[in-house]
Amino acid sequence: MLKKLFKIGLIVNPFAGIGGALALKGSDGAEIRTKALALGAEKKAGDKTRLALSEILALTSQVHIYTVAGEMGETLTKEMGFNYSIVYQPSSEQSEGHDSEAAAKAMLNEQVDLLLFAGGDGTARNICHAIDTALPVLGIPAGCKIHSGVYAITPQAAGRVVAQMVQGQIVSLTQADVMDIDEALFRQGRVNTRQFGEMRVPTELQYIQAVKMGGKESDELVLADIAAYIIELMDEYPEHYFVMGSGSTVEFIMQELNLDNTLLGVDLLKGGKLIARDLTAEQLYQFIHQQATKLVITLIGGQGHVFGRGNQQLSPDVLRAVGKENILLVATKNKLNNLAGKPLISDSGDITLDAELAGLMTVITGYRDQVLYPLANLN
Repeated sequence: MLKKLFKIGLIVNPFAGIGGALALKGSDGAEIRTKALALGAEKKAGDKTRLALSEILALTSQVHIYTVAGEMGETLTKEMGFNYSIVYQPSSEQSEGHDSEAAAKAMLNEQVDLLLFAGGDGTARNICHAIDTALPVLGIPAGCKIHSGVYAITPQAAGRVVAQMVQGQIVSLTQADVMDIDEALFRQGRVNTRQFGEMRVPTELQYIQAVKMGGKESDELVLADIAAYIIELMDEYPEHYFVMGSGSTVEFIMQELNLDNTLLGVDLLKGGKLIARDLTAEQLYQFIHQQATKLVITLIGGQGHVFGRGNQQLSPDVLRAVGKENILLVATKNKLNNLAGKPLISDSGDITLDAELAGLMTVITGYRDQVLYPLANLN
């Protein structure tokens, strides 16, 4: 059995933070960077990235890094002995914000499991502009301005979170603000901070939402939160089909919609209304194969099977028509914890598809509350 490598995207802003020690209040703009270097500023972003990557040195055989040529990642990655691929070449020796954006888009195309980047708030803005919430990201603090919530508290802390992810431990995914200040005003003694967007950031598993009854999840309350979020998505995507898989968690969502549910079958919704019930694989495929579709599915408690146990209506053709990015996997954190660290399983009957689905899956565990959990490649 070949274990699927954890795919890390790495972007280093080599000029992040060079203006700090010289009281230049940041490093945005080629003129400031040139001035800082002329005054003897030292580039520290690489050193801070090294601290983060040192936390996963023991896991090098389990990761592959997708990075940028030269100082934006390749130099350090090669020196530390990681397996890596170059996905972007900067346009000039002194990289600019558009290089970070182009590199982030290239890593999105590679479908990395996590985009790790070193910089400050300006770098976070670039990454956010390029990929928004399409990928989980984590910032290594290296800039003068660190107002954004997408950064770990230290470079080492960033590395430890990455190590948890590589080893398949549960981490939550939270929406974090990308903030920045106007450097020109800041140099005049005025602080003008504003939000520029949000990105999804992995954090250690914490019970934040719906924690009741002495610190334990109340499944009924959590299921209500999950249902509320799925129903909200249905409102956001009124033209999408929603395939409702089997299982009690999905049944709860159907009850919240006041719709009849096929507990051991598959139903089809659109605009919050029931279109068809208890569909066969072929019937389902005929409905969705050329239509925008999302699949709401849960896992078998205690076993971890997502596909291939009691939901064979979700055939390989159906799953390919839906696409991994449109799978809405729902479960309580109690249900995940009861797996005792065992990975999720896909037994779709198509080993190529199972391999494509392997890796970290986003699991909806509450209202706008998600965690990352590994799905194994057992072939």
